[in-house]
Amino acid sequence: MPWIVGVSGASGTPYAAAVLRALLAGGESVDLVVSRASRLTLLDETGISFRDAHWRDDLRDWLARGADGKPDTFDVGADLDTDAVRYWGAGDLAAGPSSGSYPAKGMLIVPASTACVAGVALGLSKDLLQRAASVTLKEGRTLVVAVRETPLSGQTLRHLVALDDAGASVVPASPAFYAGATHIQDLVDFVAGRVLDSAGVPHGLYRRWTGELGGATRPA
Repeated sequence: MPWIVGVSGASGTPYAAAVLRALLAGGESVDLVVSRASRLTLLDETGISFRDAHWRDDLRDWLARGADGKPDTFDVGADLDTDAVRYWGAGDLAAGPSSGSYPAKGMLIVPASTACVAGVALGLSKDLLQRAASVTLKEGRTLVVAVRETPLSGQTLRHLVALDDAGASVVPASPAFYAGATHIQDLVDFVAGRVLDSAGVPHGLYRRWTGELGGATRPA
């Protein structure tokens, strides 16, 4: 069964890329939903135009880029040359993930905008991303919401509490520094790793805390 990965319009497309790379490297299958707003963010942050008719080529270009925007940082050819990824258009409300009978392990929304958070919390289902998240909750499956915004308004905080009450895991895109980050990619990978931790997906994206002070200053 696949993991559904939803990418909303919040800034933070490198977080989504890191999660997708880790899932594919770990042998997981992915159902990908890219919102219309996130295409504008992706274009702004990477220069990549994500096109429905050429999604596999565009996804390959996206995942090959590091958090600094430089192309060909990662080799993702082998992962994307398989059928491990299935793409669904955000406007396709008849897509597989729109139904509870469609088999899936759960859903990761990364990054999650405040508009996306509100839509899922209120059950609006205005596009496939929101509908798939609502289905994930009603079926009792894992839903991880990696909210990326600051500061957070009271309204958004109430929406996040509602998602927590409904069984979702709320993971703010808040990198930590105890893992010994030396590059922007390390900070991105920490957030992506915490998203995967919340979903119970094994990975090696960051150095874990061992209870020993000073670990961040020593070689990994």
